[in-house]
Amino acid sequence: MSALLQIAGLTAHYGDFQALFGVDLTLDQGQTVAIIGANGAGKTTLMRAITGVAKVTAGSVTLAGKDITRIPAPDILTHGISMVPEGRKLFPSLTVEENLLIGAHARRGNGFWTLERIQTLFPILKERRHSPGTALSGGQQQMVAIGRALMSNPQVLLCDELSLGLAPVVIKEIYGAFPQIKDSGTSIIVVEQDISQALRVADHVHCMMEGRITLSGRPTELSRDAIHDAYFGVNHA
Repeated sequence: MSALLQIAGLTAHYGDFQALFGVDLTLDQGQTVAIIGANGAGKTTLMRAITGVAKVTAGSVTLAGKDITRIPAPDILTHGISMVPEGRKLFPSLTVEENLLIGAHARRGNGFWTLERIQTLFPILKERRHSPGTALSGGQQQMVAIGRALMSNPQVLLCDELSLGLAPVVIKEIYGAFPQIKDSGTSIIVVEQDISQALRVADHVHCMMEGRITLSGRPTELSRDAIHDAYFGVNHA
């Protein structure tokens, strides 16, 4: 069976600065893949390259057998990839419900996710549906951002730094939604600085450093020492 999302030899630049160096990554249907690494490792650039925001200068991104490498960023959503951006980026002038509904503008048919199902996944969003999106706590805003991304019924959900700045109890609640998201038919790539959280949630983990993947494997296959070395670039002479 071919991969749902196949990234091959992906290279990306910001002007003259090369940010990615020949990245290879596979996401199969029903999987959660985690990408870990320190600040500046290239994790967010990889997400931006997949979604057409960062300029890809070599390599390819293939979704369900279709080459989407150079499809304009606004059209990526209609092809089945949705992103929860770092920092949530809610619309401050809109209510919680309006923020969720705006995610349906590129809806792909009559998929699983509806406003009612999002509100079942995160009940607080129904309770606070008439509140301004930015009046919510950080964790609740993150739930809105996830719900907004799911409203397009994506095949692939990209999550960039979900746990950043959130309390552990809130992080646990947000990641607790992942099984239901996967059961709906959506596969997930999550970028995380929190190594322990990434290992708990992922079927497969990739560690990045300086625009390259330095370690890959199932969580059970990767030792703490190997992850530490790949994360920080430690070489044992």
